[in-house]
Amino acid sequence: MATDPNTNDKKHKREQDRQKKRKALDEATKQDHTKKQGYWQKLKKTFNEKTGHKSRIRVLPIWLRIIIVLVLSIVALFIGLMVGYGVIGDGKPMDALSWDTWQHIWDIVTKTE
Repeated sequence: MATDPNTNDKKHKREQDRQKKRKALDEATKQDHTKKQGYWQKLKKTFNEKTGHKSRIRVLPIWLRIIIVLVLSIVALFIGLMVGYGVIGDGKPMDALSWDTWQHIWDIVTKTE
């Protein structure tokens, strides 16, 4: 069985065409990526070029993240208290935040009544 030399040439030509298309597509996407570079990427790139080392520019500093997490935790605690006392229990939700309620709970726990 002999193979037709024209079919090998056609396959080779198709493969070359595919490679050309891939290269063109790669170049086009590379150019689009550089055009769409955002403010933070540009700032980071210039900062790294000036200092000569890699660094990360954070949108929110770590101390601010810690404060945000603490505040959200306290808000979640108060919401949980109000849901537990008012919805699951039989009280009014705002009573969960009153000092008298907590004093009463403390007296029950320590059995001072």
